[in-house]
Amino acid sequence: MVYKILLPTDGSESSERAGEYAISEASLSGSDIIVLNVIDMDYLNSLPQQDLREKLDEELREEGKQAVKKFEKKIEDEQCSGNCKNINLITMIKKGKPEGVILQTAEEENVDQIIMGKSGKHGLERFLLGSTTERVVRKAKVPVNVIS
Repeated sequence: MVYKILLPTDGSESSERAGEYAISEASLSGSDIIVLNVIDMDYLNSLPQQDLREKLDEELREEGKQAVKKFEKKIEDEQCSGNCKNINLITMIKKGKPEGVILQTAEEENVDQIIMGKSGKHGLERFLLGSTTERVVRKAKVPVNVIS
């Protein structure tokens, strides 16, 4: 049985499908779902203009809030139709390098499983550096369920 699920989300289609899977998993096992959005600071810190960094930081924070709210709304809608009862939803927005924040949060929150999309908004990154998902799968100390 899974008791705590970590669901990293960036609002992409892939993370939405992972969210749907997390909902069905949580409704079967009575798990808590921790919905995590990470604002990638590496991109922001590489910009030379302070005002541009601040504006983008604000936009990324808002985008993160919208991704989390979208998932919360899905939970509310599904609960209203009786598909997933007793799901405790915890939402977090953090800053940092995504895979590091995901792995650290998984450890700090003692999650039993990570459920995440195969690729997020930075699909090209997989070919250049290896995706966040791939790095999490390699380094995680708990099972990672990758949804495509």
